[in-house]
Amino acid sequence: MAFDRSSLREVLARTDLVAFIGQYVPLKKRGNDFVGLCPFHGEKTPSFHVHPDRGFYKCFGCGKGGDAISFLMERENLPFPEAARMLAVRAGVELEPERPDQARARSEKERIYEINAVAAAYFQRTLASPEGSRGSEYARGRGLDDETIARFAIGYAPDRWDGLVAELTSRGLDLALAERAGLVRTGQRGFYDFYRDRLMVPTRNTTGEIVAFGGRSVGDGEPKYLNTTTTPVYTKGQALFALEIARRAAKESGTLVVVEGYLDCIALHQAGIANAVASLGTAFTAEQADELRKYADRIILCYDGDAAGNAAALRAIDIAATKIERAGASLRICVLPAGEDPDSFVRVRGRAAFERLLAEAVPAVQFKLDPRIARLETGFENPAAIAREAEEIVRRLVPREEWDRWRTYVAMRLGLSVDDLRAAARVDAIAGFGSRSDPALAGTRRSGSNIGAPSNERELLAIFIEHPDLIARFADAIEPLEFRDERYRRILLALFERGRDAESSGEIFSLFIDDAELLAIVAALGQADRSSTPRYRGVEEAKAHVQRILEHFERERERRRLDELNREVDTLLEAGNPIPETLRQELATLTKRLQS
Repeated sequence: MAFDRSSLREVLARTDLVAFIGQYVPLKKRGNDFVGLCPFHGEKTPSFHVHPDRGFYKCFGCGKGGDAISFLMERENLPFPEAARMLAVRAGVELEPERPDQARARSEKERIYEINAVAAAYFQRTLASPEGSRGSEYARGRGLDDETIARFAIGYAPDRWDGLVAELTSRGLDLALAERAGLVRTGQRGFYDFYRDRLMVPTRNTTGEIVAFGGRSVGDGEPKYLNTTTTPVYTKGQALFALEIARRAAKESGTLVVVEGYLDCIALHQAGIANAVASLGTAFTAEQADELRKYADRIILCYDGDAAGNAAALRAIDIAATKIERAGASLRICVLPAGEDPDSFVRVRGRAAFERLLAEAVPAVQFKLDPRIARLETGFENPAAIAREAEEIVRRLVPREEWDRWRTYVAMRLGLSVDDLRAAARVDAIAGFGSRSDPALAGTRRSGSNIGAPSNERELLAIFIEHPDLIARFADAIEPLEFRDERYRRILLALFERGRDAESSGEIFSLFIDDAELLAIVAALGQADRSSTPRYRGVEEAKAHVQRILEHFERERERRRLDELNREVDTLLEAGNPIPETLRQELATLTKRLQS
């Protein structure tokens, strides 16, 4: 029985070849591959290689090789249909029979895959030859090493009109089909090469077949980038460059990093960031978002600093967030410094610096909200207008269960009360956050979070939220373990670890955007109209009160120590043992100090 080829490719894409073959053969990592003793013939020296990036195995002893299905057929002596079905069940894919029209289309696609493979080999061969010196010089100038060039099958299309045409003709391949594949064109004198004097980078599907090419001009030729358009095996806007490699790294990290250009992506891989993919210069599409979501729970869109705020980037974020966030995954935005792209950044500053940028990536919704909120600083916008925009963004980009968390963030950044946002009367008047008909939102003001009765712990946190510049000043003078309320202790730890450089209350709120419980508490403590938390006329008055709170904490420490000493004395007396002089002195000193 013949199966639908797209279903079979999905089975292979979802099968971790190393883990699958590793059930039969102990494998050890060697470079990018895994090696072991061949299960198909006896040997003492490992000659069996598994290539996870390309999805196949090969034994250099007996010559056997193939994909996961062929391995199962050979190892278990199974016919193709049964082996395919077993792997499909394991991968969670439903195999469908192939229709006659699909068989005809498959035949054409398989021939295009063959043409693309021959073209890629020709480009690689040319790059390594004297004719490819311009391409080699350009590749070296981009910092690409031999291993990277080989791994991504990078080649060079010479500055000729008939180089690839002659290669395909010598192989007896159909030039008309090569034209459909986007490799050649037809002119008055017949077929001619489409790509000339360009560094050639092939794009593969998730099972390793070459589906498209990108050609980067190595001279003054225009356009700078020339890419495959839609063909029978490739639809622009659906594929992602290097996904066949990155999906395996994403299985370990749960994260995929998306950049725009394939040379940026290759530079990241060469630096050791193996979970990077590229959107191939197209406007980011819903199909690409769906594809990413198959392989990772956390997606980071990485933008050049100069392009992060443009309309195309913002549309891409909308598309990705709608698909990814609503599917329960996380979408974050990483913006490089102005004038930098991933290639230039990682080559100059290195992998560690780029990974620090990725770690600082902000949630997509926050990336969209912050510029709106920042417009208040210009004085030309009012909180009501910004809040209406924010509500529209929140409702459009995140699941319903996340709405309240982001409303809290917006309210605090706008300087509004969270309670007012949650109470229908004020909410509707300000921004339409909610519905007057919703009984859950109606009524009088109520607390949005359980922050408890007034306490020194609460007061201290409220001061730090209102005056972030005091955090670094007092961080070394306060021991978070002294906080009895576990929630307040977690907030204080976060302020000391990540909030020392904060310059505004808004930056403090953003520290807790991923923890709804703590964000609600911070928001409540930061309310402008909190009546139970003291207000201060300036930072000096606030600083003085922090000092008084610290003195109170010190007295509490001394009281706890006095209780410990009294218990120790009682234990000694009950046992009939003498009381050491040092203990007597410490007890007397503490008692006198606390009485005074």
